[in-house]
Amino acid sequence: MILRFTIRQLEYLVAVGEFGSVTEAAERVNVSAPSISAAISQLEREFGITLFVRRHAHGLSLTQAGHSFVAQARQILREAHKLNALSNELTGQVRGPLHVACLVTFAQTVIPTLRRGFSDAYPDVEFFQYERDHALILEGLRMARFDIALSYDLDIPGDMEFHELAVLPPYAVLPEDHPLARRGGVTVRDLAPHPMILLDLPHSSAYFLSLFQDDGSSPRIIERTRDMSVMRAMVANGFGYSIANIRPVSSHVPSGTNLAFVPLTGNLRPMRMGILAMRGLSSPLVVRRFIDFCIEELRTMSGMKSPPNSKEQKGSS
Repeated sequence: MILRFTIRQLEYLVAVGEFGSVTEAAERVNVSAPSISAAISQLEREFGITLFVRRHAHGLSLTQAGHSFVAQARQILREAHKLNALSNELTGQVRGPLHVACLVTFAQTVIPTLRRGFSDAYPDVEFFQYERDHALILEGLRMARFDIALSYDLDIPGDMEFHELAVLPPYAVLPEDHPLARRGGVTVRDLAPHPMILLDLPHSSAYFLSLFQDDGSSPRIIERTRDMSVMRAMVANGFGYSIANIRPVSSHVPSGTNLAFVPLTGNLRPMRMGILAMRGLSSPLVVRRFIDFCIEELRTMSGMKSPPNSKEQKGSS
């Protein structure tokens, strides 16, 4: 029997069905929009079915036939992925696609290093990375867009499991000439009277503010930003201090003076970074090898501490 479709076409179909936009689907699967459009048109011609209603200002909407087609395409893709996973298990080879999402809060610090090292160690793996906020990571895992995600241990839903990789204690980010910059440690009460630049990302900002609430003090927030680079530049230019859990490799900021990183002292709850995955799913070999790699690599990154018994959390069996 000659197949009337390709696996790649089905991947594009499912992406457009999920996002309702050729442009967004192209961004998510890392191909050009014309390639997506051509694949959808070829499927519609081949099967003689209209899969989408095109609305100029509102993107694409699935027809009733389209809904059925997308549901079946998802099932076919799941089975195809199982075949790839089985092949790897039988041969012991680490290869095939790996879709990794990373929380945007620390993506620029973590994911490039992990990807470079893992791709060098396993050149037959097709590595796809996605920088998302917490809500989009959960959605992507449930829709099987991502194999796993790197995130914090905040508000983990019951249908997912978290494998801790690193403990991230908080520290103050200060301009190098700040009166607190030369201390060996500061408390949130020391920081409270000074102006603060809040890294205002979902979940992260609530964690930073809870440090003050638990102490019974209140920060003087003069600016909020959702961009880590903007936060560091604002601090470097003397607008205030900030709080973070991951320290960049360099303390130099191109648009200002150098930064100082001072540990926060006291009985403070650290953030915990780890692997987030759907509960109860059997992890394929490539995912288990990536978890192993993350455990080893994150130990050497600045400002991170291995959790207790991290050796026992390895993904390989």
